Amino acid sequence: MSKNKTYTQGYFIKRLRDNGYYVIRLFESYSTPDPRTWTIVVNPEAESVFITCYRDNFGSTFFEFNDGGKKFGKNFQLTTDSLEVIMVHLHERGITGKNPLNKLDHASQE
Repeated sequence: MSKNKTYTQGYFIKRLRDNGYYVIRLFESYSTPDPRTWTIVVNPEAESVFITCYRDNFGSTFFEFNDGGKKFGKNFQLTTDSLEVIMVHLHERGITGKNPLNKLDHASQE
């Protein structure tokens, strides 16, 4: 996988953490025919937004946000190559990188 792409889980997580979000890797071993690539949780114990990356056979990528319908519509999907766009969507819904859990060491977030 290429580095510094939104569909790269490590890069995605690093950028969110660098902006103060608390992020936990949830799953990254979906089966080959499954278009899901990985799933993370942003700000658990607060907003608990599940973000799943989808990639099809043609290289198209989109992200699905699921928080039980509290701040995002059910299974809200966003197609973008920009982490800034993703963070703007989080911020517009009141999900900021100022979660109290961010005081924990990043190494303990794995």
